[in-house]
Amino acid sequence: MNIGEAARASGVTAKMIRYYESVDLLAAKARTSAGYRVYGPQEVHSLRFIRQARRLGFLVEDIRRLLALWHDRSRASAEVKAIALEHVAELDRRINELTDMRDTLAHLADHCHGDERPDCPIIERLADTDLVSGKGCHPI
Repeated sequence: MNIGEAARASGVTAKMIRYYESVDLLAAKARTSAGYRVYGPQEVHSLRFIRQARRLGFLVEDIRRLLALWHDRSRASAEVKAIALEHVAELDRRINELTDMRDTLAHLADHCHGDERPDCPIIERLADTDLVSGKGCHPI
């Protein structure tokens, strides 16, 4: 099948297939005499694997490691679990950062009068040069 057909079968766009080939997540395919890439069921299966891993938020390097483990039938599941747990820890860190950002913004919005006056704690916090330069950490 050509790249368009592989894209439809896998749920991955042709542009992303080309990208995955460029970063060596998917082996570059042989081309027909007309210059078209040719894909088979194995490549479509790999593309679905990559799509699922991306949906779970794995980075390209982690997907590369997971693909190698997937193809290695003698792998230890402990290696796969370790990658997954590293990713869970990173997701937890990002969730905490996002929660802190949301809480800060909600607090600032609660303290903004939202009226015709120019005073606004949201703008004041964003303009605080000590926070931007890292010189100080002011309470909200």
